[in-house]
Amino acid sequence: MKAINHYVVVDRIKETENKTTGFIMKDDDNSDVRYFKGKVISAGNLVECINSDDIVWYDRFAGHGIEYDGKFYFVLKASDIVLVD
Repeated sequence: MKAINHYVVVDRIKETENKTTGFIMKDDDNSDVRYFKGKVISAGNLVECINSDDIVWYDRFAGHGIEYDGKFYFVLKASDIVLVD
């Protein structure tokens, strides 16, 4: 699979969650986190500064999902990526 133009294909890195029983409200809840972390699978030919295997942070409301070879990926515009780790 190869991205083209200004698109980037990302495999989302799922953060580990602390699971508890019952209902507890905490002040340090991360439900308002706007950005997700992912590993770049492919970057289009017009994308600069982002390469395959880079770890990036992107807007969680951006892009769309795609299933390829039985695995789910996200297709984003390069402008939706806010930083590279």
